[in-house]
Amino acid sequence: MLFSSEPPSPQAPQPPMVFRPILACFAALLLLAACAGVNREEKFPDKDRESRYAYGSAVSEKGGFSLFGDRDDERKKRQATGIGVNGFLWRAALDTIAFMPIASADPFGGTVITDWYSTPAAPNERVKLNVFVLSRDLRADGVKVSVFRQVKEKSGNWADATAAADTASKLEDSILTRARQLRVKSLEDEKRG
Repeated sequence: MLFSSEPPSPQAPQPPMVFRPILACFAALLLLAACAGVNREEKFPDKDRESRYAYGSAVSEKGGFSLFGDRDDERKKRQATGIGVNGFLWRAALDTIAFMPIASADPFGGTVITDWYSTPAAPNERVKLNVFVLSRDLRADGVKVSVFRQVKEKSGNWADATAAADTASKLEDSILTRARQLRVKSLEDEKRG
């Protein structure tokens, strides 16, 4: 009570105001130090890490850089791989689907997207292709084709329909065959030249 003659009750001693920020920083440091022992496992490992640091440098394959420019073998290698995917597969993909209108082509990403195409023999059916060149090497699994098919309804609207199951694999085989032909021709030209 306010006007009581009783002595005030003893309370816990309060730290001075100066020490409160110091205590807060100390508590934060303790929490941060507790995280130091956590073993972190990468969920998305870097598959190229070993090859990138094989020579002790991320700057180039040989480690470091050259003051006088690239060596001839490195320059030839860079010129031969000017696009991001295998050149033979890329050229073969374009040659194989040359009869269709191309909506988009990205040589660095290895993607070719065609526009809808109808043959004069089947004007009520149209197809569209997405071709993905997946590798820098000439390999059987280096190309993937997705086929989309639509059929014209009586109302005049286009409706999605399933394409034949083997259409994509036949196109992939055609692209691979053409890529092998281009590779053989390139080797023959090198021998002559």
